[in-house]
Amino acid sequence: MIAPFLAQPEPGARVIRTLGFDAPRALLLACGFQPMRLVAPIMEQTPRADAIMGTTAMSPRGRALLEILLDEALAETPILITAADSEQAGLYAALRELARQGEPTPKHIHFLDLLHMDRPSSQAYSAKRLAQLQGWLIALGGHAPEHLAEIASLLARQTVLIDALAPYRAAGRLSGSDALTIIASAAILPPAQHIAALETLLATLPDAPILPGKRVLVCGTPHENDTIYRAIEAQGHLIVGEDHPWGVRFPHGPIPPLVEDSGAPAARLATLTQATRPEAILHIAIGGDEAAPWDIAALRKAVPNVPFTTIRCPAHGGDKLAAALRSEPAPTKPQTAPKAPRAASPPPPRSRKSLTSVASFNAYQRDWFAGIRAAVADGSPFAMVNANAPQEILRALDIPFVVNQWWASIVAAKQQSRRYQGLLRAHHYPSDVEAYSAQGLAAHFDEDADNAPWGGLPHPDFLHAVASSEPTAKIFANWGRESGAQTFVYEKTSDPRPDLYSDWWRRLPDQWDSALEEERIDLMTEELRAVIASLEQATGRRFDAQKFRAVMDLVNEQEGYYRATRDLVARTVPAPIGVVDSMPATMVPQWHRGTVWARNAARAFYEEVKARVDAGLAACAHEKIRLLWLGRGLWSDMGFYQKWEESHGAVFVWSMYLALAADGYIRDLSGGRDPLRALASRCITMGDELRMPTWAGPWYVHEADTHAVDGVVALSDADPFVVRALQAAGYPVLQLTTDNFNREGEDAAATDAAITAFIEGPAAERSAQRLAPA
Repeated sequence: MIAPFLAQPEPGARVIRTLGFDAPRALLLACGFQPMRLVAPIMEQTPRADAIMGTTAMSPRGRALLEILLDEALAETPILITAADSEQAGLYAALRELARQGEPTPKHIHFLDLLHMDRPSSQAYSAKRLAQLQGWLIALGGHAPEHLAEIASLLARQTVLIDALAPYRAAGRLSGSDALTIIASAAILPPAQHIAALETLLATLPDAPILPGKRVLVCGTPHENDTIYRAIEAQGHLIVGEDHPWGVRFPHGPIPPLVEDSGAPAARLATLTQATRPEAILHIAIGGDEAAPWDIAALRKAVPNVPFTTIRCPAHGGDKLAAALRSEPAPTKPQTAPKAPRAASPPPPRSRKSLTSVASFNAYQRDWFAGIRAAVADGSPFAMVNANAPQEILRALDIPFVVNQWWASIVAAKQQSRRYQGLLRAHHYPSDVEAYSAQGLAAHFDEDADNAPWGGLPHPDFLHAVASSEPTAKIFANWGRESGAQTFVYEKTSDPRPDLYSDWWRRLPDQWDSALEEERIDLMTEELRAVIASLEQATGRRFDAQKFRAVMDLVNEQEGYYRATRDLVARTVPAPIGVVDSMPATMVPQWHRGTVWARNAARAFYEEVKARVDAGLAACAHEKIRLLWLGRGLWSDMGFYQKWEESHGAVFVWSMYLALAADGYIRDLSGGRDPLRALASRCITMGDELRMPTWAGPWYVHEADTHAVDGVVALSDADPFVVRALQAAGYPVLQLTTDNFNREGEDAAATDAAITAFIEGPAAERSAQRLAPA
């Protein structure tokens, strides 16, 4: 039945391999190329990818893709990688960096930063990127698009025929695994060849026998091969339909799909359930997919009367999938929210602070937050924003807001993380995926006034985030649906240039408008204007350009003080302060940036550090070892950073918080430059400085050099290219197996023991070399 769909394109076709379900097939065909999709093969081992990325920084799918992309067999084949998901953008950046380092990679790679939100600004951006793709295809030996309308008509016919398979699947005359193979082959075979095979198949399906099995619908992670489908069928199930991008929603037509609104998956599943009458629904998250689990809560609500099973499994299925399928799926049942926590273990010892200028911060924060709660109670609008979202426009509009990650640090500091994880689980949200960024959503369900941190988080009217990852976008979509808040998720673009500079910290403060692509700045500027207009309409307030300019000037002043402080710490031995002082001294005012208080707080911080330097005061007078902390802060246990000062003279002198404030925020506005475009330029790079290959590694090495550190302690999610760059520069790196969110019991003891051994071993050896007489 499916043999014609397993064929290959005819020899002699100019093949281009595509990675991403949204590759524009019509344009590729019209330019003279035969697109063939590239998918992650099932691989038990990925030695080359593991050596580069490790086993935790990228999903099994990502490592498998990197493994085959590094295969010599693809060295001469053109590769088109799209921004269909954030991992593919990371893959392109990894290949670009490997090429910069002189390692073998495919010779012809193009990254198509195609956006999918239904906004004029996004569509204009995508049109520019498609034009650049066309130029690349012509440079490879293709031609200007020919017969585009004819090809579009052919692909539309292909879509109609694929959709015609659905009733036969619902009737049990076509298995799910066969249907998936047929659909997937549309991304490999020439359209005319695939259409002919479809027409032949459809003529035979009315007389095909009806297959036995328990009728199920599949949703969740895209299935890039039929392995899991066949495992499901082997357990006596019949897959009558699915909802994922490689199933019936595969974009066979000429136009890549737009992002649907947050309620579309649930509505679509409800419609599909009515059409196919399944006996069960299987939501499958494959290979560590962190986005799919965030759909579960809404999907369950959409089909309350159908048994719903959630499964997490490796890419190859395995025993876990079979065991889950043998169990009878249970109908949706409301879960009970967790009560107040039981008596917990004693809180960790408090950290010792060296600075008096920071002592008032906590009191200021409490008064400020109490003021926000009071203002909201009196009817003021209120916003929650992710850390990388543009907060300055809210500041200029006098709309009170709280930064999501600040709230997460408060939850952690108040030892409420476990309870908040329970709140998420009680409402069918994952508690182990992007947990740090999901604490605001968890707060929406917190009805325990006695335990709610700082009295509890007000319900927001506005939610703003950047789509820096699929889970982030879904967290905010769910949060908006649960709270009724007006939600805006900014597009996340990626720099597609094959040659990228690596000294961004020298360029961006003064040369931001020439160092960054105009297309990216244009897009974010238009989105900022759209958000401003929306906020004006919702609140009746008016955006004052002069007030906004004043906000941006205050931010630049504030970050200038941080830069001066960072430089003082870097060149002073022994260090005047450690990260226990610099982290809160930076982050608390950063959440208030653009205010006079925040500017003055940064100035007071600098002046006190300078006074300590002038007086010869140190965080640890007998400093012997200087350490760099790589990753988010351990806000629930700040005393951790001082454990080795007395015993080993080991001081954590560097964290990303002060360093990024020093280098990542300043945007010179001289020469009449537009403050809104300056803000846009800061937003589009936020996060790239810390994790993007080519950018992040050289910066960390620069910071390690200027701070004369002897070793690096990294959390489990540290970017592998950063770790590689530091090690290549001669810095010993200890990569922990823990994250910044939960450290207790035996795990904490094991972590402390590992750090002690690291300090006494590799870090001590480098320190001895640094301190040895010349």
